[in-house]
Amino acid sequence: MIDIGVNLTSGRFHKDLTQVMDRAREAGVVAQIVTGTSVRASEEALELTQAYPNELYATAGVHPHDAKSWNDESAANLSALARAPGVVALGECGLDFNRNFSPPEDQLVCFEAQLALAVELQKPVFLHQRDAHEAFMPILQRYRPQLTGAVVHCFTGTRAELEDYMALDCAIGVTGWVCDERRGGELRELVKHIPAHRLMVETDAPYLTPRNLPTKPKGNRNEPAFLPYVIEKVAECRGESAEPLARQTAENARAFFQL
Repeated sequence: MIDIGVNLTSGRFHKDLTQVMDRAREAGVVAQIVTGTSVRASEEALELTQAYPNELYATAGVHPHDAKSWNDESAANLSALARAPGVVALGECGLDFNRNFSPPEDQLVCFEAQLALAVELQKPVFLHQRDAHEAFMPILQRYRPQLTGAVVHCFTGTRAELEDYMALDCAIGVTGWVCDERRGGELRELVKHIPAHRLMVETDAPYLTPRNLPTKPKGNRNEPAFLPYVIEKVAECRGESAEPLARQTAENARAFFQL
């Protein structure tokens, strides 16, 4: 299994990262993509790849929440980071109009700059979109023909949004949201419509802890070892067996990120 989105730079992992990695291996998670959400977090993600070579890989990006920090210096720093061995994608980048921690106009500039860098470096993008689909799609449509690949991280959208992404040959990342009986109903219905070769799985640890875990973890912290519970629920929704789905999603991740 390959977890395409983990936030191992989170302070919630600082005390026991070695044990977290051990449990992930024991669960069958052979590789993880550590998400870069700011220049500093991307630097930390890259450092983790050096500590766990061929096991951890990184993205380099600025999350829309942090877009207000985008300037010439951060652009230059991110460009240098994205060229480093171990960095396999640009992102997490995109638009988030749900909370607008950064003004929409700053988000648009930051998003487009990272897409342009991904085109320049010929690396795929790790995308974030929340309550911003109408603004997001025209930008992605403009750059998609030049991008080597695009994955929509933590997809929780509508059928129409999924079809828009399919039309652009995007991959789809599914998290433990699918395990949430309170709010994951639409996603559980939609995962069966994602073509097998475009489906990937992620925990987004320490967030989005799967609610189908047999026991609630301490502090409700999610971790990569819980990826099998995401796969089990996705397989159930698709009417498939978990083991072939785990293999397929891992193959998809290896090809997409060129691991």
